[in-house]
Amino acid sequence: MSFRECFHRKATFRWFVILVIAFILRDDHLGVTSVIRTFVLDAPKYYGALHFFHSTAWATETLRQKWYRIVFESGKAVKVNGKTILAGDGVKQSKEGRRMPGVKKLHQESEDQSKAEYIFGHLFGAIGVLVGTAAHTLCLPLKINIQDGLQEAASWENSSISSASHVVQMIENGYNAAKTFGDSILLLDRYFLTVPGLRKMQALNASETGHHLEMVTKAKVNCIAYLEPEPRKPGKQGRPRKKGDAVKLASLFQNDSDFQETSVTIYGNRCSVKYKAMDLLWGKGIYQKMRFVLVIYEGQQSILVSTDLQLKPEQIIELYALRFKIESCFREFKQQIGGFCYHFWSKGISRLNRYKKKEEPSNLALVKGAQERQWVLGTIEATERFVQVACIAMGLIQLMLFHDETDVQAIQDFRYTRTKTAGAISEATMMYYLRRTFLILLAAAPESELMQLIREAKSAG
Repeated sequence: MSFRECFHRKATFRWFVILVIAFILRDDHLGVTSVIRTFVLDAPKYYGALHFFHSTAWATETLRQKWYRIVFESGKAVKVNGKTILAGDGVKQSKEGRRMPGVKKLHQESEDQSKAEYIFGHLFGAIGVLVGTAAHTLCLPLKINIQDGLQEAASWENSSISSASHVVQMIENGYNAAKTFGDSILLLDRYFLTVPGLRKMQALNASETGHHLEMVTKAKVNCIAYLEPEPRKPGKQGRPRKKGDAVKLASLFQNDSDFQETSVTIYGNRCSVKYKAMDLLWGKGIYQKMRFVLVIYEGQQSILVSTDLQLKPEQIIELYALRFKIESCFREFKQQIGGFCYHFWSKGISRLNRYKKKEEPSNLALVKGAQERQWVLGTIEATERFVQVACIAMGLIQLMLFHDETDVQAIQDFRYTRTKTAGAISEATMMYYLRRTFLILLAAAPESELMQLIREAKSAG
């Protein structure tokens, strides 16, 4: 009910409530059709639910900012050194729709044999916040939006699409979340350690908002950093040096005698690692000072990086291990919530040419008419709205897992699981429990605001 202020009309808010609950309770992932089935609504209501994602009675960004505030006020966000821990990554979703804006040929870096090397689909960028306890931590999705394949539409009239790169948009989204959550640390994989990304983060941190974003990531094995330049001798002519001697970080693993050994928590287990920490300069042209941590773990060598020089090496190692939580978030978002099971398309765009050459224009570039462009922008907006509502549905489930009144043992006993984690339940188990008890709980509270909204949805014309 806290979202009511985000909607200009009660009917639109009613559909929002219905959709969020249906995302939680539905047992199939067939887009808007699943919503009608979940609440046994009349067939014509399908078009009302579909219109919700195109409605002008609400704004996506307003809903998103309210969601940030609700998660922040829950008090469940994980913090280190007083800074909220965010996680970000890209996710590729296969889509076969020929008239879906933003669909493009994508390369799969995953080594999973069940995936094709090349697919056609959408590239999303996701930002989440780590919530829970030290023993049980999850990544709660805050924002997932399309971040590639739409550059042609960025210059259209009334377009809110960013023309920035995938890396820069990820930094921007992390900083926008930090405006609500306060000073934050963003966990990213090595793909996002780039000079444009660092430049963008420096520019945002230098703004007058007062919020600060740091990054913990991983460097490539061939990474080269630089020592700080020696102070210029008095009276020496010329421009001061920006960097000192180059350091090939991979070569430092050859002599591990000066590595320290410590015990850290990685993937929930206490284990022993060797590490060496150094503060070096990195980034051609900017030469930002960062903390590099060379890690040897079970015979594997990794180079971790933090822009936050206040973090201890052990904290950097544990934080980067927590980055994997967003991968688990993607799995649950796809398999349990069905957050990417949308089917929006537009007749204003020509059919996708899967055999298009690089020099040929994309199907977005061929859209010239003003009306057709508005149709396409509406389809893009509807897609991102669908995914955002799914983020809220999944986030509410995760907040239930950590609610003080949640009886973890009773919910665990409600569903057989071969391996049980003490004091923790999964999103799938919570959804299974809600599917079988939610309507009973509503029947026990017939005068609740939620029950009235569902009644109105079933009786509305």
